[in-house]
Amino acid sequence: MICPMRSLVALCFLITSCAHAGFVPDEKSGFVLVAGARPYYVYLPKDWQAAPHPVIVYMHGSGERGDDPARATQVGLGPVVRRSRGTFPFIVVFPQAPRGSYFGMPENNARVLAALDEVLARYHGDPDRVYLTGNSLGGYGTWFLGALAPERFAALVPICGGVRGAASKGGPFAAFPDNERPKEIARRLAGKPIWIFHGEDDWMVPVRNSREMATVLKAAGNEVRFTEYAGVGHNAWDRAYADPALWEWLLAQRRH
Repeated sequence: MICPMRSLVALCFLITSCAHAGFVPDEKSGFVLVAGARPYYVYLPKDWQAAPHPVIVYMHGSGERGDDPARATQVGLGPVVRRSRGTFPFIVVFPQAPRGSYFGMPENNARVLAALDEVLARYHGDPDRVYLTGNSLGGYGTWFLGALAPERFAALVPICGGVRGAASKGGPFAAFPDNERPKEIARRLAGKPIWIFHGEDDWMVPVRNSREMATVLKAAGNEVRFTEYAGVGHNAWDRAYADPALWEWLLAQRRH
């Protein structure tokens, strides 16, 4: 049986910053490379075989796109689980989007869900405790994939993302005008627990994107939390992923 509170306390001491680019995702850190046409990494806690574990699907930002799967672990959630020394109490899937593509495009959606299915089967993940999160480009992807397949996820954590603009091109909601897309996505996510994070001074993805989604979701009756960091720019993920309260909240969410 996992001990989530002990793991979360350990994270409080181990994580002073999520920015730790340049590490090698090896098995000593709990990372395993899953081979295939689009290889990807998965993180496994030390006790992953003891019982079915909750699973996080993490979608990276635009700078981590490409053909080197290690890049998807270098920014955002990857450094958090590495620094936990095997105590982070979730299995984490790190799919990588090809260069020039967006999370939300149909082919990327299919790859992410296929990777999730493979990890659930191979590593005994708990299908009722699957969570979707991402930052920047991956924050957009969290909204899009979450709304496309809401039945797959127990909760969503979009960070500095949105549903309008260039990152919406080619996605499953591209047919909806910008002003209608938030309502459509909120409709599809009805009843889904969501915690949104954004920096007040974000220069790349304006915070109004997340404010809008929080407002629309609340109007639709959703359970939604919105954390806006005063004085923080685009990088809201370091602070969000370093907060043990986020992981406590996720561990309390189950698919209904």
